[in-house]
Amino acid sequence: MTAIAEIRMTYLEKVRAYLKKCTVGIAGCGGLGSNCAISLIRAGVGKVIIADYDIVTRENLERQYYFNDQIGMLKVHALKSNIHRIDPSVSVKAFDLKLCSSDVIELFGGCDVIVEAFDKAEMKQMIIETVHNNLPEKTLVAGIGLAGVGMTDSLKVYRNGNIVVCGDQVTEISENTPLFASRVGIVSNMQANEVLDILLSKCEDLNEDNPQ
Repeated sequence: MTAIAEIRMTYLEKVRAYLKKCTVGIAGCGGLGSNCAISLIRAGVGKVIIADYDIVTRENLERQYYFNDQIGMLKVHALKSNIHRIDPSVSVKAFDLKLCSSDVIELFGGCDVIVEAFDKAEMKQMIIETVHNNLPEKTLVAGIGLAGVGMTDSLKVYRNGNIVVCGDQVTEISENTPLFASRVGIVSNMQANEVLDILLSKCEDLNEDNPQ
């Protein structure tokens, strides 16, 4: 093993040790939330707080991180089970409820980063306004504009203060632009990537030791 390889391994070990201590809140466990959560825990995030009130349906299997035998389960319970199948050591706090502003503050106020993963525009607006007005020190990573297929070049990251938006901010769900696993998956992983970047940017030891 070369010296560079040893340095890179040491850096990766430090990354995972740091992420193990981080907490990410995920509001919504559908296509964005379930896939984002899986990417985060695969990267090493040690604690997630998830909230959703919906159940898994057969249609959800087209783009959400669930399985046939989980149809009829609450999404938060099914996602918690899937996370623990990958890494039993991850701490998962699952809340079966439709979030309101006060819930967002109570459940996610102690998180390092918050992920917005709702389907409905009014819920997206609610959490963006709640975090901006009541948790200004927290970064919210949202997903807006992910329907249809193709148009990959239009998927970008937009930053405005403590609000980060992944997607094209334009393409809404319609008869001609339904949701597909491809673009949902891209945007959910853009969100996960932004969360990881935000978390790791706060670790001085990693920034000093980064071999890049």
